[in-house]
Amino acid sequence: MFLKPYQTLKKALGPSHWWPGENSFEIMVGAILTQNTSWKNVEKAIHRLKKEKALSPKKMHRTPVGQLAEWIRSSGYFNQKALTLHRFLDWYAEYNYRPAQILKKHNSDSHPVRRELLSVKGIGPETADSILCYGLELPVFVVDAYTHRWLSRYDSGAGRAASGSYNLVQQMVQADFGRHFSEAELTAHYNEFHALIVRLGNGFCKKTGPLCKECPLRGECENALA
Repeated sequence: MFLKPYQTLKKALGPSHWWPGENSFEIMVGAILTQNTSWKNVEKAIHRLKKEKALSPKKMHRTPVGQLAEWIRSSGYFNQKALTLHRFLDWYAEYNYRPAQILKKHNSDSHPVRRELLSVKGIGPETADSILCYGLELPVFVVDAYTHRWLSRYDSGAGRAASGSYNLVQQMVQADFGRHFSEAELTAHYNEFHALIVRLGNGFCKKTGPLCKECPLRGECENALA
């Protein structure tokens, strides 16, 4: 049931080129900073980190938590996020700050890496999966509030069945895509589908006052057809 809306959105909205970032570490940092804030605020924090030449794992790890918090103030919850970044860097340092070492140790299996990330205080499923999919390019679908909102409107039955369950929505999407795409293709498709849903949520499937008549999915969404 997910392939059809994915294809419709891709045709209507075009490639997303998401997640923005110059390298894997910048993407990982962005995944942590974007918790409970807008991407616009994250961009300000990223810009400040670049200005301070602190957007490298070793330099950031050496930076005192209080100083780091000041540099990422625009992202909100900055004290908490600075602590999370340091805890994440404690974990990342075990792999010499190299994604290739993470992938080599775990044979590019996302499951043990995900378990390790979730053991880092401050990193939840959405952040961990963003790091896995976008930072490490592993085949994991990221679920967020936009996904739950869209699914509850697009297919009320599936939305109710998966209501509030991150893992169930993720499993549903991955099972469906797994039937249509090869293992080598999955990461790119998970990446694109998540990005398209975010764009849909921002532009059409809004929390209040959804623009159903203008939505690319208006011909197949239950809420738009009602």
